[in-house]
Amino acid sequence: MAEQYEYVRHRLLGRRVRDIASGTDGELMAVINENVSDSGAERWTRLAYIRDAAGLEFTTAVRNIVPAEYVEALEGCLDRQ
Repeated sequence: MAEQYEYVRHRLLGRRVRDIASGTDGELMAVINENVSDSGAERWTRLAYIRDAAGLEFTTAVRNIVPAEYVEALEGCLDRQ
């Protein structure tokens, strides 16, 4: 059987990101391609591991993360309107 996970390089590693699903900011610590299947058929998904300001780490789908400064720039544009 193959490994259950593998590390993936990502351009935002070590940067502050926002999880758009929860609205939480933190530092992207790792991106892992993980086999989440509990049956014989493999099912792989990419998970982002984020450490928030309190030091707690949580996971979210990689497609849910954006650079935090993008969100702040967009919020600034909306505030001016």
